[in-house]
Amino acid sequence: MSQRIGIYPGTFDPITLGHADIIRRGSKLVDKLIIGVTTNPSKNPMFGTDERLAMVEREVATLGLDNVEVVGFNALLVKFARKQGANVLIRGLRAVADFEYEYQMAGMNQQLDHSIETVFLMADVSLQPIASKLVKEIALFGGDITPFVSKAVCEDVIARVEQKGRLGDY
Repeated sequence: MSQRIGIYPGTFDPITLGHADIIRRGSKLVDKLIIGVTTNPSKNPMFGTDERLAMVEREVATLGLDNVEVVGFNALLVKFARKQGANVLIRGLRAVADFEYEYQMAGMNQQLDHSIETVFLMADVSLQPIASKLVKEIALFGGDITPFVSKAVCEDVIARVEQKGRLGDY
């Protein structure tokens, strides 16, 4: 019997409690889950690729999951999945807007490689509003991000904001 290998891809800039929830739950669906940390050229990352890889590795280690590995990549997702021997893509959904985008991506990935299935996991209800983009925005304006990220990630984000400077003081 072949091993079920899944890929959970993302920029993870920064990794949130929502991401951790999908990782924890996704790891139960496959024999091996690879967290694919990538760069999206359309996004303006707060953290560099190596920083994000280290952050995700640290956060995954705290989950205590033996079947999860973190790998960086900068390629077409289906090519990365093939190289890793993966047959499942795991994607998290928060809202209807996510579904529309993810549905289109799943269709394109299906066209590129019909042997790779996409599985959607709904974020836990308490975590649905969390998005990395919003976490960064809240932090840049001096807001409290502790409900959305781990303590260590919160410290990383605050340190980066202090380095770059906040955007507002009111």
